[in-house]
Amino acid sequence: MPYERKIILIAAGALTPVVITALLLAFLGDFPAKVQWTVLAVITVSVLAVTFYLHENLVYPLRTLSNLITALREEDYSLRARHTKRDDALGEAMVELNALATLMESRKLEAVEAAALLRGVLEQIDVAIFTFDDQGKLRLVNRAAERLLAQPAERIIGLTASQLGIGDLSQDATVDRTFPGGTGRWDVRQSTFRERGVPHRMLVIADITRALREEEVEAWRRIVRVLGHELNNSLAPIKSIAASLERLVTREELPDDWRDDLARGMRVIGTRTEALTRFTRAYAQLARLPEPRKRDVRLRDLVQRIAALETRVPVSLAGPELVVRADEDQLEQLLINLVKNAADASLETGGNVTIEWRRAHDAVVICVADEGRGISGTANLFVPFFTTKPQGSGIGLFLSRQIAEAHGGTLSLENRADGRGAIATLRL
Repeated sequence: MPYERKIILIAAGALTPVVITALLLAFLGDFPAKVQWTVLAVITVSVLAVTFYLHENLVYPLRTLSNLITALREEDYSLRARHTKRDDALGEAMVELNALATLMESRKLEAVEAAALLRGVLEQIDVAIFTFDDQGKLRLVNRAAERLLAQPAERIIGLTASQLGIGDLSQDATVDRTFPGGTGRWDVRQSTFRERGVPHRMLVIADITRALREEEVEAWRRIVRVLGHELNNSLAPIKSIAASLERLVTREELPDDWRDDLARGMRVIGTRTEALTRFTRAYAQLARLPEPRKRDVRLRDLVQRIAALETRVPVSLAGPELVVRADEDQLEQLLINLVKNAADASLETGGNVTIEWRRAHDAVVICVADEGRGISGTANLFVPFFTTKPQGSGIGLFLSRQIAEAHGGTLSLENRADGRGAIATLRL
């Protein structure tokens, strides 16, 4: 039964005993017929008036609430309820409904502003962005994506990745590719997100050709700068000494100690030539570092073999039986460099070297600690060809870090917190 009809029937039922009583008193009593019919008319009008009043005062506010809720559902927040008072139940409901409308209006405004900001950012960034729905159809592109495909958004919205010619870009990678809007090297990244509970896929394609070219130019500049510096350091004294020796041997009368001067000059030339050879050999070693060929390596056996190579200072070992996936030759070279550096530092103070290893969650941590004087500055430790040793090449730590990063790990060097000396930490 409809709600309105229920209200009418309830009101009629509530007034029925009163009406019956009044009619009985009017018709059973000793009253003229005119009075009886007047009473009947008054009762009838009163019942109808009361019923109508109850109907309007109960149904109209509910319809008002229904209209307001419908407006909220349709995102029309301009309507507000009147007669909002907190001293009755209906007024309190109206107050809360108005507050809800105000809140939803502000949230909608925030969402619209955020969406506008996001669209503005997407349009301005120089990275192509494609979003596909759960059916694999394109739903959103930015200007960079339009330029990449040389097509306006109106023509490509609704197409699949295969129809767009990018269906093979299904994994994160760096690819050399020719698109309708450009050719070069591209960084491809993918991610997923949900909109209204439905999974969507986002494809991001960034042109890294220019960045790589700038990095390549900067790398060549650094190489030329380092080579020029090192060649000048070696060739300048060689040229000066060679000119002095030339003047010496071309003199008509040779001094008595000319042989000693000649031998001394040749020794200097030999020393600088050897240093230059050592430098070029180290540079070539950096350029030839291959990709690691990983296999299972028993860490204890490897560390024991490395410790046996260092006979200048005592080397103590501590760690459990562990197996790591690594290139054994590269890992051995890395640890040899660390142990050699630690031994050099400990020799200055008569200290020892300690090698410890342990498992840390999903990684293996290897620590090589010395008892030397510690590190005075860490800014240039991993800079190629920077060294504080008279006969050092300056590539040991840099090469070690390259090996660690090629294995997906990290290498750090810092002063010990538990005493004198430094500690190198390798995390694989």
